[in-house]
This record gives sequence, C-alpha cells and structure tokens, in this order.
Amino acid sequence: MSWLSRVRNSISFLPKRQTTDTLWHKCKNCDAMVFTKEWEDNLQVCPKCDHHDRIRARTRFDQVFDDSHYELLPSPDVREDPLKFRDTKKYSDRIKAARTATNEKDAFLNARGTIEGRTAIVGVQDFAFMGGSMGVAVGSAFVSGVQAALAARAPYIVFTAAGGARMQEGILSLMQMPRATVAIELLRDAGLPYIVVLTDPTTGGVTASYAMLGDVQLAEPGALIGFAGQRVIEQTIREKLPEGFQRAEYLLEHGMIDMVVRRADLRERLARLIDYLAPTEKAAA
Repeated sequence: MSWLSRVRNSISFLPKRQTTDTLWHKCKNCDAMVFTKEWEDNLQVCPKCDHHDRIRARTRFDQVFDDSHYELLPSPDVREDPLKFRDTKKYSDRIKAARTATNEKDAFLNARGTIEGRTAIVGVQDFAFMGGSMGVAVGSAFVSGVQAALAARAPYIVFTAAGGARMQEGILSLMQMPRATVAIELLRDAGLPYIVVLTDPTTGGVTASYAMLGDVQLAEPGALIGFAGQRVIEQTIREKLPEGFQRAEYLLEHGMIDMVVRRADLRERLARLIDYLAPTEKAAA
C-alpha cells in the first residue's frame, strides 16, 4: 500500500462506500474526470464536452416523468429460447447472465406517467441487456406498450437503443419488425401520436422497423444511428464515407430525423409535441 493510499484511507469524512471508482466518472468521449455526483446531476451528460452517456431504462423513466413518478407496466410472458440455440454458450445461460447483471427481465420496459402534466406511455430499450437486441420478448413488450397507449388514449413515446435483432432467436426475432409496424398502424388509426427518441446506439433491425416510423423523430446529440456499420457499408459500395455520417447531427442535416434534443430539454420538448399532436390528451389537474 502506497503512502497516498494510507492517507486517503485514513480520511474520516470519506464514507467507506465512496472509492476512487465511485467518486469520479471518466468521460468516454473527452476522458475528463468529473465528480460522479456532478455527472449524475447533469443527467449523466459530461459537463465538459456535452457527451450524452448511455443510461438505463429506469433512469430514463426518472428523468422523463414528472417528479420521477411512474407506474411500471408488466412485461409479457414469452417462450424463452424457442430454438434451443447454442453458440459458445447456451442462449438460456446468456439470458440468465443478462438478468443477473441488469436486474431486468429483458431489454424493453414500459411505464405510464405524466410529462409536464400530459399522460403518456413510455417504452425504453435498455442497451445494457444483451445490447438491447430485439427478440420475441422485446417485440411483445413493444406491442404491449402500444396496447397500453390505446387503452389510455395516450401517446406512445419510445426511446430506442439496440444493436439490432437478437441472432439467437433467428427468424422469430426478424418477425418482430412487421409485428411492431402493424402495432404502430393501430396507433395511427386511433389518432394517437407515436414519438421516437433515438439514443446511442440505434442500429440493425430496430432501425429498419419501429425506430424510424415515428410521427416525429428525435435524437440525442451524438447518437449513432444506422442499419449496418460504416466499415461494412464502405466494403460493400467500395467508397469512403464521410466521418460521422451515422451520427444524429449528420442525419438531421440530411433530413432523416426531425430534431436533435439535449437530454436536459427532452421533457419540455416532448410535452410540447404532445400538445401539438394530441392537444386534448392531457392529464386531469
């Protein structure tokens, strides 16, 4: 043990649970060291370079809903490991490991609450659970969120974050793309808004389906959004692509999304959109 460690450990006012790992946060973008509390108070956005870090689903609910108050909606029960898939590990073991690591049943959660007084159903894809990959459970949760929005006569707002379809479920994962598309049409038939907030990263089959079908497409600053990776595209078309062509700002400039919104402004912007798209759908005072 170095003399510096001995001095640090002898400081009585530093709680034992606070270590150098928990006291500081290192920005993945600019490598700045920021007090963890300052970073969390800034909605997990770097105060130095404005890098929007990836956040968990329940944290997202806390940030979006009024007073961090919401009702978590139950996740549908689905058949797990329908193909009995195995690569270097059993798929069932991968699911168990992801549940242990995240404390969640799968990669998509829905909740009901209010956003500046407007009732909304919000669905969030959690990249921490197997890269937010879209399998039967995610597709079923998405459809369940649509059904909750229809029942509540409320807008459905979805935050996407995914590496694409879940390969361990094969064709069943790909079938979630048309399934989600049909569910979105039910919202449109009912005259209810479907708003998408693209977060880092949103790729693959998720981008090819419900992530790009919103009435309004928002994105967080710097979010990676695309179908295939830049290297794969360059090898396919044999051309060099511009730097950052799959980032939110580039997509906004080229008309693929409607707006890039900082995390601190999201609640206000979503409330305004609900007023525009469903002016009568407000929570009772």
